[in-house]
Amino acid sequence: MQHRELGDSGVEVSEVGFGAWVVGTDWWGDRTEEQAVEMVQHALDRGVTYFDTSDVYGHGDSERLLGRALAEHRDEVVLGTKVGYDFYDNPQAGHGELPKELHVDYLDEAFEKSLDRLGTDHVELLQLHNANADEVDADVLEWLDRQRERGRVEAVGWALGPSIGWLAEGDAAVAHEFDVVQTVFNVFEQTPGRHFLETIRAENASTSLMARVPHSSGLLNEQVTPETELAEGDHRGHRPTAWYEAGWEKIENVRFLERADEGTSSSSRTQSGNGGERTLGQAAIQWLLSFDEMATVTPTFRTAADIDEWAAAPDTPPLSDAELQRVEELYAENFGATEDDGMSAEDLRTSVGGEDLRDAGVLSSAAGD
Repeated sequence: MQHRELGDSGVEVSEVGFGAWVVGTDWWGDRTEEQAVEMVQHALDRGVTYFDTSDVYGHGDSERLLGRALAEHRDEVVLGTKVGYDFYDNPQAGHGELPKELHVDYLDEAFEKSLDRLGTDHVELLQLHNANADEVDADVLEWLDRQRERGRVEAVGWALGPSIGWLAEGDAAVAHEFDVVQTVFNVFEQTPGRHFLETIRAENASTSLMARVPHSSGLLNEQVTPETELAEGDHRGHRPTAWYEAGWEKIENVRFLERADEGTSSSSRTQSGNGGERTLGQAAIQWLLSFDEMATVTPTFRTAADIDEWAAAPDTPPLSDAELQRVEELYAENFGATEDDGMSAEDLRTSVGGEDLRDAGVLSSAAGD
């Protein structure tokens, strides 16, 4: 496992991180608290040192379980959490979004409770959770600065969501010199990730990116296939059926990214990338790590086997220049999909009436008029 710096904060994170939305909630499978703790510790054993959570995941349960699992390893790990949703006064309705609260008095209280649940007096990374651009005012920025000054935070970030889009927010994070922007980014869904790369480079900024959903909700790791029946409540079920059907078509055109030693069985190819092997799920992570601005990739680990495979991704062969070029060519052709995937640029999320999408050329100037 290699490590990369978050911006110029001095905080180094493992290239593959643990997205702790899988513990403390049942949106990605049921598991007991003991199983959740074992998963976290297994990831640490496999070299994962960055653990990404939020106060809203399981309404505090994810933070509490992380704190329990890592209590004896605090000096070995980098913790990142998020604040900005008020779940204390609002009941959760399914997978719906809760009201946000960015007033500094609330942030103070929420962050203190997060630290208590994590069992620590500081986190290396604190992120604003899905905040809209107009919600992050001078007071919020000053509050973040104070957390650094008090030694409670070493790096600050802006996690974008829900879903995918939010160009105004990511650009604002770069402009305000946040250390990291967390966004949906994968081989199939390269907007807005590519836009943020362009912004960082154009501004000569130090901001890093953190990728979530690197496997495109089960497509690029082939955990959602035509035979898969997603259980009720499975978070991947929010994707349109047409999107998966088009995705299964695309998968066949990126199989060149897999590598297997001659004579190696398919079952052993899912292991730790020995020799020159590389699974498609590992290749998806390596594609993201090909960008210098990418600090860490946070897959959705559901099992110990997932951890074994994806934590080993950085040790597999990097994508060659020819492979990277071929991915770029395929992206321009929608990876050869003939089916409509049911999603378009108009579906990208925006808090500014689409102005950010039009300015970036993602939408035509007439779109949304």
